[in-house]
Amino acid sequence: MDERFNRWLLPPLLALLFLLIVYQYVSPACPGAACPRRPPASAARRGGGPEDREEEEEAAAMPRLAAKFPFARGELCRRVRFDMRGRDVIVFLHIQKTGGTTFGRHLVRNIHLEQPCYCRAGQKKCACHRPGGDKDTWLFSRFSTGWSCGLHADWTELTSCVPAAMERRGCAGNRTLRNFYYITMLRDPVSRYLSEWKHVQRGATWKTSLHMCDGRSPTPDELPTCYEGDDWSGVSLQEFMDCSYNLASNRQVRMLADLSLVGCYNLTFMNESERNMILLQSAKNNLKNMAFFGLTEFQRKTQYLFERTFNLKFISPFTQFNVTRASNVDIGEDVRQRIEELNFLDMQLYEYAKDLFLQRFQYSKQEEHQKNRLKRREERRLLREQRAHQWPREEPAEVAVTEDYNSQVARW
Repeated sequence: MDERFNRWLLPPLLALLFLLIVYQYVSPACPGAACPRRPPASAARRGGGPEDREEEEEAAAMPRLAAKFPFARGELCRRVRFDMRGRDVIVFLHIQKTGGTTFGRHLVRNIHLEQPCYCRAGQKKCACHRPGGDKDTWLFSRFSTGWSCGLHADWTELTSCVPAAMERRGCAGNRTLRNFYYITMLRDPVSRYLSEWKHVQRGATWKTSLHMCDGRSPTPDELPTCYEGDDWSGVSLQEFMDCSYNLASNRQVRMLADLSLVGCYNLTFMNESERNMILLQSAKNNLKNMAFFGLTEFQRKTQYLFERTFNLKFISPFTQFNVTRASNVDIGEDVRQRIEELNFLDMQLYEYAKDLFLQRFQYSKQEEHQKNRLKRREERRLLREQRAHQWPREEPAEVAVTEDYNSQVARW
């Protein structure tokens, strides 16, 4: 009985084994990493055409930013309807040693304008008038209006000075109609600090800066100087770091914050920790609410975001200078750490600014990609409709042959 049962069961088992072996060789599956990735579900729903697959691959290739700070959509999408013929004004807040001189020259010499700025040879300032013969200016900056609010005026000075300064330029009666769009440039705090030290070492002082706050400049007791004599030329880095009154420390936060919130330069107005917290938060808020800011370390991205924000185009691309006086300074890790400690507020601000800047850049690129994608789809749709109307559909060749054969049979 057992022998007959085994003879009956053996053929099906052998046949099943044979089928399994054959399946291993003819199966469309492929091993592990060699398998192509499955197309996205969205492509499958659309039919997976070659154009759709190409768009999906482009979207997948876009780098994803690991964001550190959560920003709302309105904080990432920066677009202003800048009316150069109206009463809109770009106000450039120029922080020392952030590449502001180069960027300021771009504004007056490198933008496609209906009426370009008029720059005379040998003069720093250019006349940037509005189109149509209006002598009013659309740009408030060192290279267009000079230092009208003081040398390297900060946010506190500019916001209280610019409207009146524009009135003094002979444009009375238009004050309530103006829209001021503030812009600035930031830089890595260590590089900026070293660059300022080298600049001061060569004789720069900025001692004519007004530092106006709440209607007055600081007293000598509120803002002592770090040197005696005309300048601080030849200062060593150690001496530069040792002066506790040195405005180079945390300069970017101080120049972007509302100083009236902390009693201006009166350090006895509140305790130091509270003052630092308020200054940093104020600088972050003012920076975030500006129409635009760029980063020295990202010249091309800065150009791209400015063009997208103001709908203005530069004539020639920005150049990234990676070799500067600051980059040539050889410092040890202990000195770098000391500089970071002296600029601990700027370090936090720059981390915040860099994250916001890169998120804005990524958002703009994705928005541009989506716009181009929809544009290509619309162009393909219109092309298909055009072809359908211009050329009648031809019948397949095999149908024509069959009809010829049938007609011949009918004649026979």
